[in-house]
Amino acid sequence: MSKDNERIKRAVEIATKAHEGQFRKTGEPYIIHPMAVKKILEDWGMDEDTVIAGILHDTVEDTDLTLNDIKKEFGESVAFLVDGVTKLSTARNGMRDIDSYLPQTKDNFLRLMIALGDDIRVLIIKLADRLHNLRTLSALPPDKQKKIAKESLEVFAPLADRLNMGLLRVEMADLAFKYVDPKRYDYLEDLIKKYNKQASRSLAKIEKEVSDLLKKEKIHFRISGRVKSVYSLHKKMAKHDQNINEIYDLTALRIIVDDITDCYLTLGLIHSLYMPMDGRIKDYIAMPKQNGYQSIHTTVITKDKHIVEFQIRTNEMHEFAERGLAASFYYNEQKLTENYKKGKIEHLPTNLLWITELQATAAKLREGKKVDLKKLKLNLFADRIFVYTPKGDILDLPKGALPLDFAYRLHSEIGDHVMGVKINGKMSSLNTKLQHGDVVEILTSKNQIPKSSWLEKIITPHARSKILHSLNTRNK
Repeated sequence: MSKDNERIKRAVEIATKAHEGQFRKTGEPYIIHPMAVKKILEDWGMDEDTVIAGILHDTVEDTDLTLNDIKKEFGESVAFLVDGVTKLSTARNGMRDIDSYLPQTKDNFLRLMIALGDDIRVLIIKLADRLHNLRTLSALPPDKQKKIAKESLEVFAPLADRLNMGLLRVEMADLAFKYVDPKRYDYLEDLIKKYNKQASRSLAKIEKEVSDLLKKEKIHFRISGRVKSVYSLHKKMAKHDQNINEIYDLTALRIIVDDITDCYLTLGLIHSLYMPMDGRIKDYIAMPKQNGYQSIHTTVITKDKHIVEFQIRTNEMHEFAERGLAASFYYNEQKLTENYKKGKIEHLPTNLLWITELQATAAKLREGKKVDLKKLKLNLFADRIFVYTPKGDILDLPKGALPLDFAYRLHSEIGDHVMGVKINGKMSSLNTKLQHGDVVEILTSKNQIPKSSWLEKIITPHARSKILHSLNTRNK
């Protein structure tokens, strides 16, 4: 995809003219901001329409340019995206603090969800916009710094994580944490620097030993160091009673190889060099994390008694770990973009299918139907689990999901006729919370029909809407 084609150049010209005479709090001409958003979206490999919408994202709200002007010049798709970002900004304007996202301020949260649900690229543009604003947050008054930083840490960074955009999540969380708790940030940053200084010499030696062995075995690889981010360390230390000696992945060596076979060969070679720590081998290739992250992690003890973590993954896994949904657009740009134009989002990776639920909820809100906002917030920001069918198909569900949630995700016909469930081969209750990695077999009967009591045995909006529909149909 050409980044300097005529449409993008034209968008820059129009945005520059529209924002003429406007300045940011930093004192710079306002056009600096949309140009920075453009660069971020291009770095993520986003499609052309998204990049153009990123350039124009503030024009409708802040200038005389109208949606019709944008539609005439760049087409319906770009106008649709700009409109979505504008709606999202409007929704956020009424939110004075993070608590405004909760159900008590229903209208703001509804508008936010509708804006995000129309097209997930709206969220990606907003994330790029937010990232640049965080990078220049020092120009704002302290109260606004705190509000934007807290919102970024508690809403936008988790959404970036849900999209498996690892690099973005790390940078956004660290930038925000610096303003939310500056003393804690400085303390942890100094701690990391001190630890890295002590560990750098031994890491260099370990890297050479591993590189020499991989070369000898003719494995094509790249190896580099990875330092834990400040906010990640903050969260991890809370789990270990603030004892940094209990955290073994403060620094790690990341090895990127050509294919999955080489991942496991590399793991074996590392274990032939160093002693693996008991219980510290995590195979996220065979069992991906909730957001789709794949890699093998192993923590070893070297001959010099140093503890070091290795992360082993393929090039494609690395791309998805760093850029997530943006990488999906990069690899499947035409397919995903065309589906969006048709209002569909099939072909998304399994771990991102929660987006379809968000779109379905947004459609209901537009139609004036009631939505349980508490459940919606749970589904957006809670951890996810991967659950398997007996045939090996994977379903992505929120943590705490129950067998009926699983059944209705498979198909409403299956959900309507559930008579029992087997979890990991054993008969289980419909009240059993599913766990990450469970194999779930739904047992059905043609004589079974949905019951109102089932509404207490689900947590997903999708299952709730299907049960209510069935109950209403039968009552009529």
